[in-house]
Amino acid sequence: MNFNRLGFALLVTALLLQISVALAQPKLVTLNNLSDEFEALSTKISPAIVQILATGYAPNINRSAGVLMKQRSSGSGVVLDPAGYIVTNAHVVDGAKRLQVVCSLPDEKDGSILKSRGKIVGAQLVGIDRETDLAVIRVQASGLQSLKLGDSDHVKQGQIVMAFGSPLGLENTVTMGVVSAVARQLRSEDPMIYIQTDAPINPGNSGGPLVSMDGKVIGINTLIFSQSGGSEGIGFAAPSNIVKAIYEQLKTHGRVHRGEIGAVVQTITPVLADGLKLPDVGSVIVADVKPHGAADKAGLRVGDIILKLDDKVMENGRQFYVNLYRKTVEQAVILEIHRGEVTKILKIEITSRPDDPERFSDLVSPERNLISQLGILALDVTEITKKMLPRLRIDSGAIVANNANLFYDSDAFQPGDVIHAVNNQAVTSVDDFRAIVDSLKIYDSVVAQVERRGQLLYVSFEME
Repeated sequence: MNFNRLGFALLVTALLLQISVALAQPKLVTLNNLSDEFEALSTKISPAIVQILATGYAPNINRSAGVLMKQRSSGSGVVLDPAGYIVTNAHVVDGAKRLQVVCSLPDEKDGSILKSRGKIVGAQLVGIDRETDLAVIRVQASGLQSLKLGDSDHVKQGQIVMAFGSPLGLENTVTMGVVSAVARQLRSEDPMIYIQTDAPINPGNSGGPLVSMDGKVIGINTLIFSQSGGSEGIGFAAPSNIVKAIYEQLKTHGRVHRGEIGAVVQTITPVLADGLKLPDVGSVIVADVKPHGAADKAGLRVGDIILKLDDKVMENGRQFYVNLYRKTVEQAVILEIHRGEVTKILKIEITSRPDDPERFSDLVSPERNLISQLGILALDVTEITKKMLPRLRIDSGAIVANNANLFYDSDAFQPGDVIHAVNNQAVTSVDDFRAIVDSLKIYDSVVAQVERRGQLLYVSFEME
């Protein structure tokens, strides 16, 4: 009896072992296949990844060695067109006097695992957009391997992704993680959104692609949150749908023409709905319509409830602005609205945004307009430039044309500011402004009288 029980127990144990082996075998095969798939994807993507070497000049703290000193930095980029067009971050190339790109070399079969450094070629800046921190550069080469942009609207939390680039100068590196969050807004009311990922991203990864498992670029790695300066698993990538709109404009026009429809919307809160006795439809209400603007001409009215934008249900005001942000001038949006008891469809054209920070870009060049000590580009007040500004209270001065003061911590000047005086000396032109700045010495106080959006104010700082 005991022998039979022992034999039965041994038989059951043997069967269980066989079942365990049978069940375990497919898992081992699956894991091996998964590893092979990652390897194949990395091999496919890597040739389209480049390292960008930027050389420029920055203020020299040690003035005895000269006013400016050479500064070198590196970042990453991804080829989106075999003709040599590469997208990267604006901060990687902004201010660079010389750009070089390290292109990947094809793998040699049965060769050494120690690969030669990629081929270094010169590159030219095609266009830059500081508002989204994106830029396009081009190398004179053909037949480059390129990648396609995916649809970032379909990116989901938890999705596996791979980040490519050259962190800390280490050429062509890949890391893996998941999408931690989608549509992450870093500043309140900012229409720019990001994909958050825990795929390790470090300095030098900027401009490299965030890639989905189907080999599509779903984002451009842009920044990290870090207390140590290195990756802490909180990285952000510009979504591919925004990248696509910016890339196409920069490639075609060299700048971004931002648009608007001339309407202000708000999220419908319970208090707002109760106070206005709104029907239980939609979550976005039109708060203002600019007179004679595109929305006004199309028939949009204050109090209209926006149900959909281009067939997408609008859940809040923020979502409306985010979806509108990727649209370009001369495109149109289709709004489905509710008014009273009626639902209407309106087609509204996108028109130029009057406060577009890049609206002066076509009128300036570093040779003519640079105020080198401040790192800004300035324009004279002319009949042409006055049309790009609100009505001026003082009909002369120097217009700040670029995004910010490059050499100072605070954004002392903003695009569209008109400088009327510096330290009580009148500024009637760019030449006046340049002459006054040239006379200033290090640590001198600077107080500029500025007209900003119809209001006069003082901007003050010390020369550095």
